[in-house]
Amino acid sequence: MSHRFSRRAVSRLVAPLLAVALGCAAVACSAGDDRVTLRVGDQTGMTESRLKAAGLLDDVPYRIEWSQFPAALPLHEALRAGAVDIGGAADSPTVAAIAGGSKIKAVAAWSNGGTGTYILVPRDSTIRTVADLKGKRVSPTTRGSVAHYLLLGALKRAGLKPGDVQMNFLAPADANAAFSTGRLDAWVTWGVFAARARGQQGARVLLGGQGINAGLYVLSATDTALGDPEKVKAMADFADRVDKGFAWGRRAPSAYTDWFARFAGQPRSVAAQVQPEDAAYRRVPMDDAFAAELQKTHDTWVEVGLFTGRHDLRRFVFRQSGEPPVVPSQE
Repeated sequence: MSHRFSRRAVSRLVAPLLAVALGCAAVACSAGDDRVTLRVGDQTGMTESRLKAAGLLDDVPYRIEWSQFPAALPLHEALRAGAVDIGGAADSPTVAAIAGGSKIKAVAAWSNGGTGTYILVPRDSTIRTVADLKGKRVSPTTRGSVAHYLLLGALKRAGLKPGDVQMNFLAPADANAAFSTGRLDAWVTWGVFAARARGQQGARVLLGGQGINAGLYVLSATDTALGDPEKVKAMADFADRVDKGFAWGRRAPSAYTDWFARFAGQPRSVAAQVQPEDAAYRRVPMDDAFAAELQKTHDTWVEVGLFTGRHDLRRFVFRQSGEPPVVPSQE
């Protein structure tokens, strides 16, 4: 990918992935009213699997057509193409998609306060502070990711510039291989990748994302889908089910850990590290404070040249007139 995040460059990169994802995705439809079908984009199938494990897909009053994607970038390309109605991703890829011209709006969001994203160093590393990263080889995983955002914020706090470290943008599998063989001095990553590195390699946490990353998980919907009142109702119900799925992870940590170990094909010890990070998600209102968090992410990417232009992120937050305030699920 070029340094500047252009729409044409993204389309060239993602179009083959999108074709594969849509062509190979296992599509399942919930039993419900055939008159309304909500097409949901799902990264790795995790949302569908979690909702099934929590028993939250047993009484859906509309049809859900699921499409699985390996990552946020192809999911957002599917939204851009109108191949799905709604899908979830972190704030960074969501903002990048908006900047690239995608006609979407955020319809629901959750925050875990930035937990689950980490700067890792090998267990025997002499690196003790972020300032010690100067001149070191660091992978923020992929460009424009939440890990990239954490590294930029951490460097800024330490009085360093992005050019003060040797950044290597690598896919998670490649970054893991480089980290495990000593070709990286530090790896910035998240979720199961971080848990696996800590559990299997003894990686040490140099810094977590709290206080730097917003930790947002954002459900975005296409403008076309938002023009259909029945789909809007279905999306509101779907968002409530996602919220209850996060609440299930808090209420039943052992069941969640068992499910995630099976889903991710990881030892239970690794799954147990992911459980509190996922369970930490709490729903946030679609208000100016939420838009300001998106704007902060946008402005950071503009500052480092990931993309150009200026967008007012308040225009990309869907707010129904007279809608009730967000009420977190009961536990």
